[in-house]
Amino acid sequence: MTVLVAYNPSPHGEAALRTAIDEAARRRAPLHVVALAPPDDGGPGPLEALLAAVPDTVEVQPVTVRPHGTEPADLILDTTERTGAVLVVIGSRKRSSTGTFLMGTTTQRVLLDSPVPVLVVKDVYDA
Repeated sequence: MTVLVAYNPSPHGEAALRTAIDEAARRRAPLHVVALAPPDDGGPGPLEALLAAVPDTVEVQPVTVRPHGTEPADLILDTTERTGAVLVVIGSRKRSSTGTFLMGTTTQRVLLDSPVPVLVVKDVYDA
């Protein structure tokens, strides 16, 4: 019963991580992060800072880092099955009015092929 989140260092990636932390706490489930961008070798980055603020009630599993050349959707889907995730959380950028009906190929593929529910999170909601 794991909540899996696909994270990249962007506003929508951070929104997805915050939402996944909330979902893991609410469900009393472990959190598993799939880091889609390689970690910065210059010290702790935004992911480490966000994970440091996770409540003690949420178990954070070791982060899966995307190997070079691996398709993000493949990694997300494979990790979903490997970890027994019950929910996948993924961020989505705000798009222009002409592109609102289109989603990124990674998001679309995860939505279509995931064996569990997928929660897509925007970084900013219109008021």
